[in-house]
Amino acid sequence: MQGPKKNSRLTPKRSGEPWQLQTAKAQFSELFRRARTEGPQVVTRQGKEQVVVLPAEQYAQLTKRNRQPKSLVKFFAESPLTHVKLDFSRDVDYGREIKL
Repeated sequence: MQGPKKNSRLTPKRSGEPWQLQTAKAQFSELFRRARTEGPQVVTRQGKEQVVVLPAEQYAQLTKRNRQPKSLVKFFAESPLTHVKLDFSRDVDYGREIKL
């Protein structure tokens, strides 16, 4: 005797196809597996995209840039632009002539 068959009508067949909330709850292990192997999984409620399930590593990467650094010095030290050469030279400004 075989185990219960999954209702293929409820389980998204393609990567990127959204999950209905009730299906996501009923088949959370499958949702979890697909998030780990195929990437972010969208869950809908009443036909509208509500949440995305994604691997923790991907979440950490997305939120890494949003975190505030501990100090301004650390911020500039970790900048991807640290090796960019900037030209700070400028022409001498003698001011403007003013009639008194």
